[in-house]
Amino acid sequence: MDKLKDLFESYTGQRATESEELNSSGSNRRYFRLKGGNISVVGVVGTNKEENNAFVKLSRHFLDKGIKVPKVLAVSDDGMRYIQEDLGDDQLYKVVSHGRESGEYSSYESMLLCRAMETLPKIQFKGAQGLDWSVCYPEPAFNERMVMFDLNYFKYCFLKATGLDFNEVRLQDDFEKLKDDLMCDMGDTFMYRDFQARNVMIKDGEPYFIDFQGGRKGPIYYDVASFVWQARSRYPETLRKEMVQRYLTSLKGFMPVDEEHFHERLRLFVLFRTLQVLGAYGFRGYFEKKPHFLASVPYALSNLRKLLQKPFTDYPYLNEILTTIATMPQFNNIAEDKRLEVRVFSFAYKKGIPVDTSGNGGGYVFDCRAINNPGKYEHYRQFTGLDQEVIKFLEDDGGVTKFLDNVYSLVDNHVKCFIERKFTHMQVCFGCTGGQHRSVYCAERLAAHLSDRFDIKITLSHRELDIERII
Repeated sequence: MDKLKDLFESYTGQRATESEELNSSGSNRRYFRLKGGNISVVGVVGTNKEENNAFVKLSRHFLDKGIKVPKVLAVSDDGMRYIQEDLGDDQLYKVVSHGRESGEYSSYESMLLCRAMETLPKIQFKGAQGLDWSVCYPEPAFNERMVMFDLNYFKYCFLKATGLDFNEVRLQDDFEKLKDDLMCDMGDTFMYRDFQARNVMIKDGEPYFIDFQGGRKGPIYYDVASFVWQARSRYPETLRKEMVQRYLTSLKGFMPVDEEHFHERLRLFVLFRTLQVLGAYGFRGYFEKKPHFLASVPYALSNLRKLLQKPFTDYPYLNEILTTIATMPQFNNIAEDKRLEVRVFSFAYKKGIPVDTSGNGGGYVFDCRAINNPGKYEHYRQFTGLDQEVIKFLEDDGGVTKFLDNVYSLVDNHVKCFIERKFTHMQVCFGCTGGQHRSVYCAERLAAHLSDRFDIKITLSHRELDIERII
């Protein structure tokens, strides 16, 4: 962190007075928001110099092509860390969270998803123009070895873990045929490889793209399959069709399109991507003992069942195996979400501490009354801790920042412990005099902090304001 702050100071001429670690979504790379003066950047600490170099070179190339990606501002001498433009906090995955949880996407959520798909061909085609493919990490192109890695990932980490008896020779024959078919119709285009809603930021209503360092030369269908058939997104079939059609309309600006051929090829890559995802879920769930990934398996198999409505006759034994898996009882129902749920409350002490309805009685109650109270000033009484006026008052005073740093340290350790012990509920309450200013601000900040750091369910309740929402 000290070296990252030194890089910030060297580039900006300012000291980094604030730092906050951001969610890395399971990556080994670590991300930090650094602030000094009126400057905010994102600092990245990588574990692999070549991977860092790939991101830096690709970012500069994409910007030259007019593609919206974060600008890399400075790179350390050893290449292990760099700072980049701060695109804010509006990750597409979070912005469309209501649709993902409910299965019903609003017109606004649908518009943003379609806008991301409309932009994808620009990355694939303009991003490939004049690109030095040798900078791509770890491979310059999608190849047969990569296909077999992923197919074997499915076989060893998911299929074998189900206990299903199968003929490896017959399965390998179909894998070889599938590999050959996937390698047809490659094209000189950029394959993002991890194109998903988590890697799209929304800034000024437009999509910006991050975490493309694993990209390489490859077929256009892979990224479409990755985004539109993302297992837990629960996109309705009508929305899927709309996203693909919007992609095709944009694609026609770069190449002639035979839509029937496109859909045939896309279906093959949806199958491949689904097998790859099941392999990843199997490894994370069965071998790393992370139950959230096993809870995601039924979502992937739901996609698979729809695919199998039209059999894959070119791969008869694989089709037979997948049909058997899709009907196995343990995968028939969407599993209950057993992630830890943290309920965060703001309240007024004069009305009592919120009751823990889960029956577990675990968590914290924090007294915010030692923080400077904006409510004692007439001007602020009309506002709440949700309003910018109160937020500025509290942050300018500074006491709330130190208070929350201590809260974060305590609660983070508690959450980690509860996740490891597979607890399902925890409650954190912030109390103040009226339950309107300080406690509301603190509850909001903790909920956002936990959402960025942990894959948990969060319910935020401002009791005295009669506001409740799921983060």
